[in-house]
Amino acid sequence: MAWIKKTAVALVAGALLVGAGAAIYVQRTFAVMDGQLQVADLGQPVKVQRDAADVTHVSALSPQDAWFAMGYVHAQERTWQLEFNRRVMHGQLSEVFGEATLETDKLMRSLDIVGTARKQYAGLPLYAREALQAYSKGIHAFHKNRPQALPPEFLVLGAKPGGDTGAVWEPEDSVGWALMMALDLGGNWGNEYARLSVARTLDTDRLWQLMPPYPGEPPAATADLAALYRQLGVYRGDAAGAQAPSAGLARGAALQARKPDPAAEQGGSAVWSRQVGAGMLAWAEELTRNAGTNDGKGSNNWVLAGSHTESGKPLLANDPHLSLSAPAIWYYARLQAPAGKASDGSPIAAIDALGATLPGLPFVVLGRTASVAWGFTNTSPDVQDLYLEQINPADATQYRTPEGWAAFAVRKERIRVKGQPDVELALRSTRHGPVLSDAQKSHAEVLDLKKYVLALRWTALDPDNQTVLAGLMANQATSVEDLFAGFASYHSPMQSVVAADVNGRIRFQAMGRVPMRAPDNDIRGVAPSPGWDARYDWKGWLPLDQTPQDEGAKGWIATANQRVTPPGYPHYLTQDWALPYRYERIAQLIEARPKHTAASLQAIQLDATSLAARHLLPHLQQAQSSHPLAAQAQALLKDFDGVMDARRAAPLIVAAWTDELVRGLVVPRIGKERFAATYGKRDYRAGVEGMLTRNDAWWCQPSTCAEQSAAALGRALDRLQAAYGAEPAAWRWGDAHPAVSGHRPFGNVAALARWFDVSVPSNGDSYTVNVGQYNAGDAKAPFANRHAASLRAIYDLADLEQSTFIYQTGQSGLVFSPRYRDMAAAWAGAGNRLLQREPARFVHSLTLAPAP
Repeated sequence: MAWIKKTAVALVAGALLVGAGAAIYVQRTFAVMDGQLQVADLGQPVKVQRDAADVTHVSALSPQDAWFAMGYVHAQERTWQLEFNRRVMHGQLSEVFGEATLETDKLMRSLDIVGTARKQYAGLPLYAREALQAYSKGIHAFHKNRPQALPPEFLVLGAKPGGDTGAVWEPEDSVGWALMMALDLGGNWGNEYARLSVARTLDTDRLWQLMPPYPGEPPAATADLAALYRQLGVYRGDAAGAQAPSAGLARGAALQARKPDPAAEQGGSAVWSRQVGAGMLAWAEELTRNAGTNDGKGSNNWVLAGSHTESGKPLLANDPHLSLSAPAIWYYARLQAPAGKASDGSPIAAIDALGATLPGLPFVVLGRTASVAWGFTNTSPDVQDLYLEQINPADATQYRTPEGWAAFAVRKERIRVKGQPDVELALRSTRHGPVLSDAQKSHAEVLDLKKYVLALRWTALDPDNQTVLAGLMANQATSVEDLFAGFASYHSPMQSVVAADVNGRIRFQAMGRVPMRAPDNDIRGVAPSPGWDARYDWKGWLPLDQTPQDEGAKGWIATANQRVTPPGYPHYLTQDWALPYRYERIAQLIEARPKHTAASLQAIQLDATSLAARHLLPHLQQAQSSHPLAAQAQALLKDFDGVMDARRAAPLIVAAWTDELVRGLVVPRIGKERFAATYGKRDYRAGVEGMLTRNDAWWCQPSTCAEQSAAALGRALDRLQAAYGAEPAAWRWGDAHPAVSGHRPFGNVAALARWFDVSVPSNGDSYTVNVGQYNAGDAKAPFANRHAASLRAIYDLADLEQSTFIYQTGQSGLVFSPRYRDMAAAWAGAGNRLLQREPARFVHSLTLAPAP
């Protein structure tokens, strides 16, 4: 008994010691927010204060010290986020995650994000380069003498900040991160590739029925695409291509089935490694598949003149829609510094900006100054063209140009892969740009790569891209005119900018670089073009004074990724605008009352009425299904108004039926593999709407469209019953449609996701103002909301101190912090926080002092 007692005491004592050690570690991961820290390379003391809304206020005595301190604060709060993002754009994920992320690394190396960033950085004016240098020094200073423990991601994964070189964040990396944002927002090469793939089985007319042009417009391309590609012989052999499993599915199965190497992994670590690897593979597959597509991506902004507000001064609202992540993509801060000088003596205007910063960049991206506010949405012009490059059959090192055969430029890359030998790549480029076929395995499933490869022409990769400079200059604006003058150097991705100032001025203009295409270009960039035909080359740039713009003559301006060009506009921008449902609903709600307040604008932001659901609803309500639950489902749908409320069952029934209907109509026409490769965020909604409206017998064969609708309802009810039980009245849209802000990589590990992910039930669908976009192609969580309002902000120009914001996680990126998820419930509901330059009080106050 004495031995047992001693053992028990020892075990308890050991457990207490482990618990105490864990508690100490957790506390040590928190950011230091009070007192004083001595920091190397800082010029003069900087105040870093956090207000009751948890907005960080950086007050410096020079612009350089303000940018430095912003880097230091980002490193305090978002160390792992910076490390992960740096590895993404450098193509160095596989050093930590192994072969699961190899294809993503290949894509980043192929695009040469880092090499391009270095060239663009070298072309910036001195003051902008010094801003990025100061920001980088702030991040390095944090790591030189870290006052807090590294967050658990580093410890669990065995990763080091900056890898073996210790280059935690270099000035060029900020330019690279701006390019990554352009990659996320500014492309349509995925749509072009999808059209090429689908044209293998559909004729061109059917292709345009499946992927219609913008409502009311003819197809932008007049060429017979299907005939062109058949004539050129671009596709790999039908027998090989039609039956081959998706490369992504094959890689996923191989990774999950692979037995662990006992020399490298022991016991539970093998399971852990497979879980992380499988999860990262799923993420990497989605990133590479969705790169170059604007489907499912969108944002809202609108601005009202004083004639439409109760105060008589403008109101401005903005909610950019981005992929949800934990930590969030944004970090709210105020940067304040008096006017200063660059090292060459050139003047730098005073900085006083408040709003959303992006960790990785040293300025406020979306927000306000003391007298002007602004908001972005994606304009989504066609700034990416894929080119079929014909390989010389006599010499595979050459490709065809208008002048004859020319040699591919070849660049060697080496990728380090954890637990595996290094991978060496020979990456080609042509006169148009990088050869994507060297990095995207999906091309081998469609193209005959012995004859053709696909190269990418993309504006963002041009050396004169100075988007970073525009961001810095916007933080100095004192009026609408100043703001747009600052944005004159904005390049990629083109943004629909709305702005208002305290003098009552409102304005919209699409800011960024757009290519011009020749009148005889009969493809116009909507699908891959023959790269050897000069008529498909770009012919210059749309002058900035001719981009879409509006001075607010009707008293309000709104953009929601819909077509922003007015009738008769002479220039072609794109045909891949978002369907206009969100814009139409915003316009309805603005026009519904003569005068608005900040509260009424917030109500518009939270509106969950889906005009798209209303459009299809009659077809569902008329479905005659023999399913045992059909009568109960139809009773729930009878008076459904299209409001995608998380507490209701009808939205879930509509979403499941729509998904099953798309599958029933499209899969038989293009095949399971091609459908799986192109479906997801691309939901084929416009195509299916047209099929039902026309009662299209070809698409609905061998049944009628009414029978297809009824069969889809039966399949949907089977799915819902299996997942949520046999009582439709008890089903809830929010159960299937949580807003999931996923952590990378631990959101993919079942045992850790509950701690690292941030998940709340959410309203909306892909077409509501309060957007809740889901990936219906995701077998595990087809209706989970993973792309939504990454922030909501409202600016009241009558009193800018009453401006508000909210986003979906919290300011801290440190998982143990109470500030990691403290905004989630308010974001999902109707909460917000004040966005003030002069808050009533500061909750925390830290001084960064130069080290002696």
